[in-house]
Amino acid sequence: MKVFAPASIGNVAVGFDVLGLCLTNPGDEIIIKESRTPGVTISKITGGKTLPRDPAKNTAGVAAQAVLNHLGTKTGVDLEIRKKMPAGSGLGSSAASAVAGAMAVNEFLGNPLTKRELLPFAMQGEELASKAYHADNVAPSLFGGLILIRDNPTLDFHRVYTPDGLYLTLVCPNVQILTADSRAVLSDTVPLKTAIKQSANLSNFVLGMINSDFGLIGRSLEDVMIEPQRAKLIPQFYEVKEAALKAGAMGCSISGAGPTIFAMSQNSYEAEAIEQAMKAVYKKVKIRCKTYISEINREGAIRC
Repeated sequence: MKVFAPASIGNVAVGFDVLGLCLTNPGDEIIIKESRTPGVTISKITGGKTLPRDPAKNTAGVAAQAVLNHLGTKTGVDLEIRKKMPAGSGLGSSAASAVAGAMAVNEFLGNPLTKRELLPFAMQGEELASKAYHADNVAPSLFGGLILIRDNPTLDFHRVYTPDGLYLTLVCPNVQILTADSRAVLSDTVPLKTAIKQSANLSNFVLGMINSDFGLIGRSLEDVMIEPQRAKLIPQFYEVKEAALKAGAMGCSISGAGPTIFAMSQNSYEAEAIEQAMKAVYKKVKIRCKTYISEINREGAIRC
């Protein structure tokens, strides 16, 4: 059988490590079948040439094995991983693989666990890649929608209502930024004024979603804490952001650890215009990039 786990936007600008949003595309697929070898075997990986086939070193393999261990089964499973997005893109690539690995085993064994019960096992896979225990990519990929995390260690999270009509335009320049490297540039201290502004933006962004207030959403989608520190890692970041805003974006910031940049808009027409504007910046400086246009995916990982 096959499962699909979608990409996600971690942080969503204003919610560092506590806010994540699920996308309709891209995403990762895993084909699972029975194996005569106990435990997890990864027989094939496409679209991720540098990813290890050793299950103990692969996010999908770790998550899949964690589910098997929890259920106490000696069933052997073989995974074929189909990566549909680049690693180190800021789109939750490792999280999607971990979610797909955990869900594939659960589906294969007849769904003994709920999605919520699968979350800790997917988190084990994500932790292998990011070296940190935060669910702002894993939870949206698994459950869909906009997820607000109150506490990462206890995985206390809540789904936030999102109005219809919102679109995300994403541009991913051909530059890889690993989450660990992107975290290394961050300061451990934040000025009080910055913390106040960021908390105001986060709370009002959530309120704007709940009230379907697109104006408030746009005004609140401003990262004054993390974006200024990470922007230097992404080529032409501020030029791309300016182009997106001029093309009609409600807001624009870094997706996860980067280098993907996302812009939010109110309809598909604006999303397409923003896509062309963002691409034009990279075309001018001869940097290759990929672009995606997505609505908010409210379903998350699925069997397909």
